[in-house]
Amino acid sequence: MNMHNLRQYTELEEIAGQLFVIKNIHNAGYNELVEITEENGTVRIGVTLEVGEGYAVVQVLGGTTGLSLKNCKIRFKGKPLEIGVSSDMLGRIFDGLGNPIDGMPKVVPEEIMNVNGTAMNPTARAYPENIIETGISTIDVMNTLVRGQKLPFFSGSGLPHDMIAAQIVRQARVKEEEFCIVFAGMGIKYDTARFFIKSFEETGVLDNVIMFLSLADSPSLTRLMTPRFALTAAEFLAFRKDMHVLVVLTDMSNYCEALRELSTMRGEIPARKGYPGYLYSDLASIYERAGRIKDKKGSITQIPILTMPNDDITHPVPDLTGYITEGQIVVDRELHARGIYPPISVLPSLSRLMKDNIGKGKTREDHPGLASQLFASYARTRDIKSIASIIGEEELSDLDHLYLKFGEEFETKFVNQGYNERRTLEESLELGWDIISILPEEELIRISQQQIKQRYRYKK
Repeated sequence: MNMHNLRQYTELEEIAGQLFVIKNIHNAGYNELVEITEENGTVRIGVTLEVGEGYAVVQVLGGTTGLSLKNCKIRFKGKPLEIGVSSDMLGRIFDGLGNPIDGMPKVVPEEIMNVNGTAMNPTARAYPENIIETGISTIDVMNTLVRGQKLPFFSGSGLPHDMIAAQIVRQARVKEEEFCIVFAGMGIKYDTARFFIKSFEETGVLDNVIMFLSLADSPSLTRLMTPRFALTAAEFLAFRKDMHVLVVLTDMSNYCEALRELSTMRGEIPARKGYPGYLYSDLASIYERAGRIKDKKGSITQIPILTMPNDDITHPVPDLTGYITEGQIVVDRELHARGIYPPISVLPSLSRLMKDNIGKGKTREDHPGLASQLFASYARTRDIKSIASIIGEEELSDLDHLYLKFGEEFETKFVNQGYNERRTLEESLELGWDIISILPEEELIRISQQQIKQRYRYKK
């Protein structure tokens, strides 16, 4: 232990919100753990946010209420914030800082890990491969989720992204491998937290889930630390215990609001819409903790969920998220208004790693062609609908009417499925063939003739 760890300071220079400034100290480290002991013996934990020669800005977990400028003991621990991790965390519920909130005792750690993680060496990364079945047709067939991928959900206020997240947690499977889920809720309301807990308990999947919940009334730093605690637990399970881990992070917009709040407190010059200029690199420090490592069996796959203010996909949070991640799933307000669940809009959604992980030897031989044909045909349906709104449906050709019928069936049967309905990939592909067979054979230009002969069933 360094000698300066034994040094203790008793005077603060300034307190502002959740931050305090301390001067005339040894040179502290960035992200260093700080212990604050009050006169009455209460101990609080803080983290250095900014350091310089002889001073530090510290954010206190839980806030600075009741802290005095004098007569409190400040000790710099000489190490970052850490968490004790163990396989026994599965089936447990923790707050945003890794403390149990399920009424059970603390977990006995197998290992102590730095919550900030260690960067994956790019040369040690393995390319994401093999799919995770979510049981949702629009994802499994059209925007396949791959182990080691980062695939965010772009949603909006009032849309059922929480239900979709809960459904994926309940239904997700990988073939013949150890699989678990780490769920992190940031700034979520109490009733939303209860919904997730109840949903996982009732369906019996909680035993295979670790939950970290930072509620809406928690301090902004807790919200910022929650995904880091969750991902540290995921890294332990993936790379020490050889498990495939799916990490669901909701809501990343709340995380970014906490980052903006903290930046304002520190008096930093704002960038786009008041967010700090380092929003991109901060988001990357979370998203890039997904992936696979060569010679390791396990993997970390991320589904970050974010709500776009005013459904604006060009807002800084979805915009920067899209630069870092490998695609996006877009939740659509119009489909939701028509009672279609899950209201996933297929056309703007994308999985960039899908093409290398479907087809012969991966999923099913007909998967790439069918997915491409469904996408192209649905895009044409939307164009025909636009024309029909101008000239009227009676002016459309017979083929156009078939396309409209296909579009209706695609939305009401393929996109639409029940909250408790889990479709296997095989069932989703067969359903896709049923619906694409509404169109004449000569329209199926993206599917091989061999596959058409085998699976096509034209419906008049």
